[in-house]
Amino acid sequence: MFTGIIESSAKVLEVITSGTNKSFWLQSAISDQFKVDQSVSHDGVCLTVEAIAEDRHRVTAILETLEKSNLGKWEAGTIVNIERCLQMNGRLDGHFVQGHVDTTGILQEIKEMDGSWQLTFSYPKAFAHLMIEKGSISMNGISLTIFNVTEDAFSVAIIPYTFNHTNVRNMRTGDIVNLEFDVVGKYIARSLELGRKV
Repeated sequence: MFTGIIESSAKVLEVITSGTNKSFWLQSAISDQFKVDQSVSHDGVCLTVEAIAEDRHRVTAILETLEKSNLGKWEAGTIVNIERCLQMNGRLDGHFVQGHVDTTGILQEIKEMDGSWQLTFSYPKAFAHLMIEKGSISMNGISLTIFNVTEDAFSVAIIPYTFNHTNVRNMRTGDIVNLEFDVVGKYIARSLELGRKV
């Protein structure tokens, strides 16, 4: 479980393909603090640390993960948001993020707002029932509040700190991002769905 408050950026150094899996060596300022078998969020995807070498660490994504996220497009030089799992004695500054990406979105517009940025994304209509005005979303692992919600698009506001400390600063229109919808909303939607079937 994560909070969506990004700790550091990591740079992909190497991509290794093995069958339908892809392994990634990444370099970050906190890689040397990891432990093998630890869960770490990479652009919102929960991945297990498999190896550590000084300021580098290795993780592997299976086909299911590659198909549901943007990890299949990672290459050497890609900048990734990383966050270690939530400590239960710590503050929950963002919202509960599982690290289980639901789908991807596409960045449609970046608008400078005189000190902040407004980003607008499209997303599959099949997930519209999980989106509410002023609700929470994890975008590339970042906990954000959504607004201007429609059945296939939404916007988020990015403050300077988030812009400067995450891979948002590298984003361009057309980029694919990982989206995880609020887990509470997903449980409510599922309960209502089952209730209709009884």
